[in-house]
Amino acid sequence: MTDIQHDQATHDPATDEWRTYDEFAAGIDTYRLPNTDLAGTALTLTLDDGSTLSLAFDADAATWTASGAIGSGGTDPYDAVAVRDDVVFVNLPLTSVERETITVVYSTRTHRALVAHSVIGEEDVDGTPRVRQTFHAAVTDAGDPTGEAPAPSRDLIGKRNIYRYSPQHLYEHVYVSSQRYAWQCLEGVQRGHGDMDLSTVWKFADGLYLFCFREFRIAVASVWLHDLGYDLRTTGIFLGLNGAGESEHSRAGGHIYPLGSVSYPDAQPV
Repeated sequence: MTDIQHDQATHDPATDEWRTYDEFAAGIDTYRLPNTDLAGTALTLTLDDGSTLSLAFDADAATWTASGAIGSGGTDPYDAVAVRDDVVFVNLPLTSVERETITVVYSTRTHRALVAHSVIGEEDVDGTPRVRQTFHAAVTDAGDPTGEAPAPSRDLIGKRNIYRYSPQHLYEHVYVSSQRYAWQCLEGVQRGHGDMDLSTVWKFADGLYLFCFREFRIAVASVWLHDLGYDLRTTGIFLGLNGAGESEHSRAGGHIYPLGSVSYPDAQPV
């Protein structure tokens, strides 16, 4: 049998079909860190554009108000994880507003914060991811901020990591520039699939990076907090359109296994 005949004989359309967001996201939070309860706490953030975001938490929901581009406010469910003793990852999968999520990372020690706002666009635009994201450094009202403010970072460029989210979810990431990363699925319903998508990286603290991607092939984006300096864990969320064309929010998380890194000889860094 020739190589071409062998490829045709082993070709399986079911495994080659591009999977929908809800298909690959099912169970991707199996190894996620446990939730934390923010009931009875409140927080007001001042963003770098001068706008504000105020949050008041009970056991099940967050009541929030915002100025600027994020929106006016509402009462929505929230999901919180203490990724370090002093750092909390909070996501609001909005129900008061369709197709949007607000993600906040804040430190109770430095009083620094990061805000990511993810929005699914109304229609597809060729060459542009359907989900768009905006990012803001912020400070909290809990005390005077200390240390460096969160900012875009090139620290992950050249790194190659494996991410294990569940017994059925294993992915490899290669961070190739400040705007792109490459991924492939090593185990799971997307096995054998991969792509090069738009990405954004911000440094929040030593070894702690906000990593976000926006896919071209399907309407989905993510917000992750990679802890590369403490316990090699990642905590994240997805926002996208499922196979039925409806907006859907998913939690995610798991373990990070660094494979190595290279240094690119950039004359003009990208």
